[in-house]
Amino acid sequence: MKQRSEGIKPEPVTGESVTIGRRHYPVEQVGQVITRQDRRDFSAAEVLRAMTRLGFTCRSLPTAAPVRILSSLQQASAMLGTPASV
Repeated sequence: MKQRSEGIKPEPVTGESVTIGRRHYPVEQVGQVITRQDRRDFSAAEVLRAMTRLGFTCRSLPTAAPVRILSSLQQASAMLGTPASV
């Protein structure tokens, strides 16, 4: 992949990625370049497993932290700087 990746510009990463050299490539792009097949012919999980077995660093999309929704009383209390007891 190193020789093939030299002339390939990485697409924006919006999900899982593979690190090749100092660049991060989306797994779908890596799979397409390596297999020369359409991206619909394989899954991202298949590419991640294969690239991990070959020793490449792969990253998953980080999960978002749960958002705590405040009640209107808690929100008003936080704006005033006093703790709300609910």
